[in-house]
Amino acid sequence: MDEEAQIVAPCGKADRAPTGVCLPAIQTSNIELRSIWHSIVAAEELSFHRAAVVLGLDQSVVSRRIRALEDQLGVSLFERSHAGVRLTKAGKNFVREARSALRDLDYAVKAARSAGIGYRGSLRIGFFCSLATGFLRELLIEFARAHKTVAIDLDHGATGCHIQEIRDRTMDIAFFTGCPTLVDCDVELLWHERVFCVLPVGHRLASKEALDWSDIRAESFIVSQEEPGPEIHDYLVKHLATLGFHPNVKRLSVCRESLIHLVAMGFGLTLTSESAVSSAFQGVAFRPINGVDAVLPCVGVWSPSNDNPALRRFVSLARVLKRRRASNA
Repeated sequence: MDEEAQIVAPCGKADRAPTGVCLPAIQTSNIELRSIWHSIVAAEELSFHRAAVVLGLDQSVVSRRIRALEDQLGVSLFERSHAGVRLTKAGKNFVREARSALRDLDYAVKAARSAGIGYRGSLRIGFFCSLATGFLRELLIEFARAHKTVAIDLDHGATGCHIQEIRDRTMDIAFFTGCPTLVDCDVELLWHERVFCVLPVGHRLASKEALDWSDIRAESFIVSQEEPGPEIHDYLVKHLATLGFHPNVKRLSVCRESLIHLVAMGFGLTLTSESAVSSAFQGVAFRPINGVDAVLPCVGVWSPSNDNPALRRFVSLARVLKRRRASNA
């Protein structure tokens, strides 16, 4: 990719950070934003120790700042125990609102920085799929090369959150599977992806070139609690459940990369989309699932009232790429 094409990458753990920025010690009503950020990470990790590892700080620093935040707010955000921490009812409400506020602040900061260093426009894109290969990867590369002065920000996250951000105008466009009915948004089908089963290379089904749903009905599956894990869970239930039978699906608090490694270790099978198949993972085999119901429609969603010129150019390029792929099929 051209060196001048800027895609803004979040700092730290990109798939866990709600704002994607390293926050400065700004004071709001005598409360440090850094302390709020630490409480959000602690809520995600359910542990001050793990939060400290993620933040690159001593546990005592994280614990002290969160305690000071609770004292300033006059309410306990966490219940503490030897097993870790969990949010109180007040803590859940605080973290939810704080996450939304920090996301808005992050967007404002990035927009201001883009203007300050001479970028002409910005584009915030939500997605769920792998960028290892496929339509979205190609679209991003072409757009970044053709529009070097547009700052691109990417956010991997949940469909519901992205739709709300599109409505709030804090996100320009997002990409999902399925064909959601959204009366206040433009939804356009752009490409399709086959569904693949991920299984250990030594599995009895790994010798088959493709699988039927009946082949894997009795297998145990693992999915991530993070996106797109819940969507995969529902997809498995839809295609495997029958009267009196429910598929064995376990949800784990791990990222997608760790999930694939757990498949290789024999913890269960999982599903993934075609765009992730080109990623190199040792010990696993990717096998397509037969049937027209194992092909996922992938759509772009944006607000028709969003007048961002960069968004219009991005959508236009997506349509060109869609037609190009159709003509080459």
